[in-house]
Amino acid sequence: MLPADLEAAIRASWSPASCDPADAPWPPENPSRGQCNVTALVVQDHAGGDIVRSTVLHADGTRQGLHFWNRLPDGSEVDLTREQFVDGEVVQDAIAEIQERPADISHGRVYQQYLALSERVSAALQQ
Repeated sequence: MLPADLEAAIRASWSPASCDPADAPWPPENPSRGQCNVTALVVQDHAGGDIVRSTVLHADGTRQGLHFWNRLPDGSEVDLTREQFVDGEVVQDAIAEIQERPADISHGRVYQQYLALSERVSAALQQ
């Protein structure tokens, strides 16, 4: 189980700066939209475990994108961003797989978004 203060800090820290560019502009009325990849990385930073990845499909079966969440060391799964999906977008749990974390994410596509979320979460936890 994820500590309540960590979950609250993450949810309060989502912003346009941490949103995946594919989901821009960030919708404040659906704050978890575009936050799954960086949220999974930040949860792993603080709680360990694995990152799980799966495909998301539209109702017509076409691919919407990917979804990321966490499997903690105790085997429980934490998905803080599942609610981002709108009607007809379905996470394909049956084909979920462990996602290898890059050894150095500072060269990845999501680095700036990860850095924005990580810094805000750390600041919130220090308050």
